[in-house]
Amino acid sequence: MSQFEKRLAELGVTLPDAPAPAANYVPYVQVGDMLYVSGQIAKEGDTLMTGKLGADMDVAQGAAAARVCAIALLAQVKAACGGDLDRLARVVRLTGFVNSTPEFTQQPAVINGASDFLGEALGEAGKHARAAVSAASLPFGVAVEIDGIFQIK
Repeated sequence: MSQFEKRLAELGVTLPDAPAPAANYVPYVQVGDMLYVSGQIAKEGDTLMTGKLGADMDVAQGAAAARVCAIALLAQVKAACGGDLDRLARVVRLTGFVNSTPEFTQQPAVINGASDFLGEALGEAGKHARAAVSAASLPFGVAVEIDGIFQIK
């Protein structure tokens, strides 16, 4: 078990199998030591975490969905690294999309669900740049979608 997976286990998290793409794209692309992971939607098991922030979801629910997206991102990184999550050098950047009403302005607080989790799980390697933006809608009505750029060894 990798050092990162030991820390995840301490947090009560087991990485799922990397989700398969839902359309005509690949889940990740590696260029040199950089890994670009496609957007991961808020899905726990077979259940989509749907809703619109500012209408039928609150910030805490949105942050929980963002955390689920971060777990899926790490599952993709593990798959790209041949199952060895210790090849992860650092999280470089996240882009978080929040399905929200026009009046909702707390997108950064929602995406903190992913950022806080990655920092807690990965320590220094989890610190990253990011963007948190609103979207009028997201695929399948999910509350959050996040893509990421990672440096690997």
